[in-house]
Parts: sequence; C-alpha cells; structure tokens
Amino acid sequence: MPSRPYVLLSCATSADGYLDDATPRRLILSGPADLDRVDEVRAGCDAILVGARTVRTATGDLDLQARFFAPGALRLVYCATSALAVARARLGHRGDSAVLIDAGDPLSFDFMLSDLAERGVARALVEGGGHILGEFLAAGLADELNLAVAPFFIADPAAPRLDLPGPGADGPMTLAETCRVGEVALLRYLLGPGGPDHRFLRWAVELSRRCPPSNSAFSVGAVVVAEDGEVLTTGFSREQEDHDHAEEVALRKLGPDPRLRHATIYSSLVPCGARASRPVTCVGHIVAAGIPRVVFAWREPRLFTDGEGAEQLRAAGVSVTELPDLAERARSINVHLTDASSS
Repeated sequence: MPSRPYVLLSCATSADGYLDDATPRRLILSGPADLDRVDEVRAGCDAILVGARTVRTATGDLDLQARFFAPGALRLVYCATSALAVARARLGHRGDSAVLIDAGDPLSFDFMLSDLAERGVARALVEGGGHILGEFLAAGLADELNLAVAPFFIADPAAPRLDLPGPGADGPMTLAETCRVGEVALLRYLLGPGGPDHRFLRWAVELSRRCPPSNSAFSVGAVVVAEDGEVLTTGFSREQEDHDHAEEVALRKLGPDPRLRHATIYSSLVPCGARASRPVTCVGHIVAAGIPRVVFAWREPRLFTDGEGAEQLRAAGVSVTELPDLAERARSINVHLTDASSS
C-alpha cells in the first residue's frame, strides 16, 4: 500500500476567485452539469473529506446534504478537537453516514493521510472548505486540483476565498485539461513533487484504477503529452475492448498525428514487448507512431510474458525513463495478480 492516498482537491469559484458569497445561505457556484460531474468524481474515490465548518454551513442545504451523504465512498469529516462537539451536533441523523475524525488541535494533515492509508483508502477527494483546501495546497499534499470557474463575479471582500497560508510547496501547477461543462469552465491541474514527469505519471497510474477487473491481465494507465505540455490522449487497459492495452487505446483514440513525433507517453507499466492476445505489442505501436520518449513506473513481472519492453524501446532509438519511486503505487493496483503468483 502506498504511504498515502492520491489526493484530489475539488472546488468551484466565481470568475474573481470566491468560493461563496457572504450571505448565511451557501451559494452553489456550479451548474447542474458540473454537479453531475462532481458526483461521478465522488463515485471514483474511496473517501471524501470535508472540514467541520463545511458541514456546519451546509446543514441547511438539503440538496448539498443529499449529494454529499449519498451512498458510496466513505465520508470523513475532519475537525480539531475543540470543534468535535459542535460537529457531532450538526451532523445529527447523518452521523451514521459519515465518520467524524479528531485530527488534533491544530489540525494535522499528515495525520489525516496516514489515517486514510491505514483504512485502505487509495484515492481521496477533498471538497473543502477553503481552509482545508488551502492547507493541502500549501503543504504539497495534493496530487490534482479540479477547479470549476463559474461565469459570474461576487466582488465582495467579505466573501470567502481559498485560505492559503503560503505559496504552494511544489511550485507552479501543471495544466492537464481544460473543458466546458455546461456554463462552467473546468481546469484540471496536476500537482506534487518531481515536476511534470512525476505528475503525468501519477495521473497515468490513477487512470489504471478505472480498468475493468481481470485475473489474467495487468491494469495499466497511459497519458500521451505533446512537446508543449498539451495532453493529447489517455487510455487504460480494457477501456474499449477486452484485450486492450492502455498504450494502444490511447494511440487508437488519437489516430495519426504529427505531434506524436515530439511527444512523451507515460505508462504505469513498462510497455509490453511481447503479448499473447494480439500480434502487435505496445512497443510496436509506440515505435510505429514515432513517439521518441517513454516514461514508466513499474517493470512488468514475469507472470504472462517474458517481454523486455524497455530494452526493445531503447534498441529502437526511443528514450526511456523509469521512475521507480512510483512503482509501488502502480503495483498496488495489481496486487491481486502479484500476490497470487507468489502464493
């Protein structure tokens, strides 16, 4: 199990950067389409974290309460020791739908993540409030930020913003995606140590969690990034067909593209140099596409083939970078295969 979960921060702001207005009733900045998107994100996480203050301000909002406490991931409400009694009172009958955690006083975010790892949580969504989001950013404890920007201004100095105690610990964020969701602009940023290579590869590892389960094939994620940092395509094993490998899915979705000649493909597992299911290996797809650089996390155990993907890529003139500090995270998603082979 990795030392801490993958941490995804999610928030919506006005165009001038406010999380809410200054009135007692919570302002819903997202539109219906973006609220549905957030529900899908929640469904893909093992745990959802909010602070006690967010629970208190949301108590009167029945729609927000229904969405947050809907069946699914473990709901965790973290608060300082001094706020426990108030949080319990505010949770009321929702207390059986969420776990209230004493995180010390002052709050210890390292403690939060260690606690989650011990609970078996691999992917955690942090939804607020502004203080907790800001602390995660400043401490360098976030891997991804989904920022929805609403098409209006609040322009009230009394309204809350992200409460950042200092600059982010890992420097500028890496922009991975921009898209329109209804009337909201969604920006996906990658964060974390190691710069863009580590960030894109961590994202590829997280994509592998979306693979349909299999007892005879690895779960792998892949991200293809252009020379200028634009994400061209992504893929994961078995995304479209039963025998799909992540790299071939990503390249199939993109099709021929001259930008591949200067691109990098990030894969949670070294691209296969041998396979039983199809005649063309992932090494073959990458070389045929002209991709000059591959970054991967985990070397393929000899469970299904004896392919030497990294060596074949290098022999074909492709630059290969291995980031073994992310190997355990990629392996943990396939632990049912590796443990079965050693028993």
